[in-house]
Amino acid sequence: MDNIAGRKSGLNWAVHISVVALVLLWIFPTVGLFVSSFRTGDQISASGWWKALFPTEEIVQYRADDPDEARLPDGSGYVVRGNLFGPEGGANEVTAWGTSSRDVAAYAPGDLADLGDGETMRVEADGSYEWRGNEDQLSGRGQRVFLSTTVPPSFTLDNYERVLLSGDRTDSMAKAFFNTLTVTIPATIIPILVAAFAAYALAWMDFPGRALLIAAIVALLVVPLQLALIPLLKFHNEIGIGKGYLGVWLAHTGFGLPLAIYLLRNYMVGLPRDIIENAKVDGATDFQIFTKIVLPLSFPALASFAIFQFLWTWNDLLVAMVFLIDSSGETTVMTRQIVELLGTRGGNWEILATAAFVSISVPLAVFFLMQRYLVRGLLAGSVK
Repeated sequence: MDNIAGRKSGLNWAVHISVVALVLLWIFPTVGLFVSSFRTGDQISASGWWKALFPTEEIVQYRADDPDEARLPDGSGYVVRGNLFGPEGGANEVTAWGTSSRDVAAYAPGDLADLGDGETMRVEADGSYEWRGNEDQLSGRGQRVFLSTTVPPSFTLDNYERVLLSGDRTDSMAKAFFNTLTVTIPATIIPILVAAFAAYALAWMDFPGRALLIAAIVALLVVPLQLALIPLLKFHNEIGIGKGYLGVWLAHTGFGLPLAIYLLRNYMVGLPRDIIENAKVDGATDFQIFTKIVLPLSFPALASFAIFQFLWTWNDLLVAMVFLIDSSGETTVMTRQIVELLGTRGGNWEILATAAFVSISVPLAVFFLMQRYLVRGLLAGSVK
């Protein structure tokens, strides 16, 4: 009775809930990366990205002015007056303060803190302070003060300016962006061109050893990429293409061809045989059939593999590091540039978040623009 019209089975609900959960698991990190790319490093350290639209509490360490220069006589002692935010004050309001890292919110604004032996300090909500004591106490470095302030939400484009427009090779990803396009576009087009011809031959042309070739292509699908890197690099170095774009293009072509041929061949086999036979009866050659009939009808499969190959090549780090050996950084791709930012910048998470989002923006655009072809291509050969 669970499958009667108008009612959904428990399995359908489970599938829908699972899909929603997977979508949310994918969306949340992406949205978090996008929001973090517009925040400063202090904001990222102080609160999560989900609090970016709300005021946050920030604890910052300040020091009072140099007492040897700023102290003034006051009765039997001395006093140092000033503003912890600077001569012009600050835009944020102090909500709590303290003089020890063990209790950074020990006092409220306006409270008098007893620092011992008659030394006192008072901090107001606007950051102004009075530090009183004798000559020995008010000497050396200024008193350390921890301020808890409420920071309004704010966003900045400085991160994108540093990442995309900075002239420093360590910071700028503009060149790495175009280097990645230089690697990705040919590495996507070349395998499609080669695989399309091979797939048509394996699908519609009879010749000795065709079954063995199909079996070999299926076997190559399970060969690990890492297994072929060193032999292929040695071969490239021997023929002089091991340190440039040509080498990485050919490497991506070789690694992508098995899947491309397998996917396109399965799709082309499913095309109506009557169309092919009628074209041969009319005198069309195999090349004419391929270019005028098979290729246009195979566009969903071609687009599907193009998406796979583009995403794989764009996000690749291993092949780029092996075949693009350039200490000057002229051929550095975005994935390697992000690794360099992580190694040299350490905790500058705002720069890393911006660089990572710039890196994933193009694959996201490609995926959403061509996702309908991806689904049709994945179903290639599954039904008759």
